Amino acid sequence: MFIGRAAYAFITKTMSNQSSEIDRHELHALVEQIPASDLPAVRKILRALADPVWQSILTAPLDDEPETDEERAEVEAARVEQGPGTSHQEVLREFGL
Repeated sequence: MFIGRAAYAFITKTMSNQSSEIDRHELHALVEQIPASDLPAVRKILRALADPVWQSILTAPLDDEPETDEERAEVEAARVEQGPGTSHQEVLREFGL
């Protein structure tokens, strides 16, 4: 599961500001209340929060370089491309959700 940069930034800021207030026992209790069907998604979120590489990716600045004519043409070609696509269910299945 992928969480957006804004959500990640909010979560990490909130967690770092309140780290002295939140203890591991409370977090364990919260995990125990999560429905079993949601555990795979929660696992991915927690792993992303704990992984320094994911933290770097999620907090990296947005690409502010101007889009080139070639890039615009490639995006337009992809938008008009005909194909079967990928269903929402297939995406969820691929990510184990």
